[in-house]
Amino acid sequence: MKPYLDLVKRVIETGTRQSNRTGIDTLFIPGSMLHFNMSDGFPAVTTKRLAFKSVVGELLGFLRGCDSAEQFRALGSTVWDANANENGVRPNPWLSNANRKGKDDLGRIYGVQWRNWRGKPHIVDVNPVSRDADNMNFMAEIEYTPVDQLANVLNTLYTNPTDRRMIINGWRPDEFGQMALPPCHILYQFVADVSNNKLHLCMYQRSADLGLGVPFNIASCALFLHIMSALTGFKPGVFTHFMADVHVYVNHIEELKIQLERPLKPLPQLVYNGPAVGITDNATIDRSTPILVGFDSSVFDTLMPSHFSLKGYEYSAGSKMEMAT
Repeated sequence: MKPYLDLVKRVIETGTRQSNRTGIDTLFIPGSMLHFNMSDGFPAVTTKRLAFKSVVGELLGFLRGCDSAEQFRALGSTVWDANANENGVRPNPWLSNANRKGKDDLGRIYGVQWRNWRGKPHIVDVNPVSRDADNMNFMAEIEYTPVDQLANVLNTLYTNPTDRRMIINGWRPDEFGQMALPPCHILYQFVADVSNNKLHLCMYQRSADLGLGVPFNIASCALFLHIMSALTGFKPGVFTHFMADVHVYVNHIEELKIQLERPLKPLPQLVYNGPAVGITDNATIDRSTPILVGFDSSVFDTLMPSHFSLKGYEYSAGSKMEMAT
């Protein structure tokens, strides 16, 4: 995790101070990139404790298309509680949003876009709603053709892994008003190296909170890469992390400086005992046929938190940093 810590040091030493929507200033730099090779170990931060169970719970919620903080809690992650139900330094506009369905509702966040992107609209019914002296007014009932981006990528990885369009997009400006929070990690692209039977992942993140968010994001993407590899018969390769607004909140600086002085510890190994193709030799997979029975999109609902653990995870003393909302 040295590249991550080097980036933290750079932002603290050279970043520009500016205000933002949270009311807590940041030091920021524009644009950075990190690489993590899974053969080096699972990229869990060791200068503090990674909340691995929460990482797992949140990602499984995304993979299932969850839209409620209650659903994430049931999977072992409470990271969405504040965005769903609480005010921060400033009032949380989601709490008064007419699209909010009530307590714990998050709207059309990450996983909803991944699993149920609204495609082409079509009218399913037309109902009269009012009439004046000259006209009858009608209201159309519209449905949208659902697009399961995650299932599409899963099956493309299996049947046509050299495709360069294996992208999962969460950026939907026309639905921002229906989300508790617009996505920070916007776009995922899987890239397969068929000759070496390795799967790689690139992720673009518009807003990168180095203190709290980025270690969590790195672990989540590494986990995502491991899962998709297991489900398609590849070995996990390299995660490349592209970040745009790279920042440190000023109330995190002192704690991060403490972490920078701590020695690095060896990276742990991910232990996964969930669903898997069970084939790691690319030559034995007939990728001209649909994915194996049981590995359609329903497989994501069978993934459980108990399927994941870290072996040999050593970390330094705890860290106290509050999330800016």
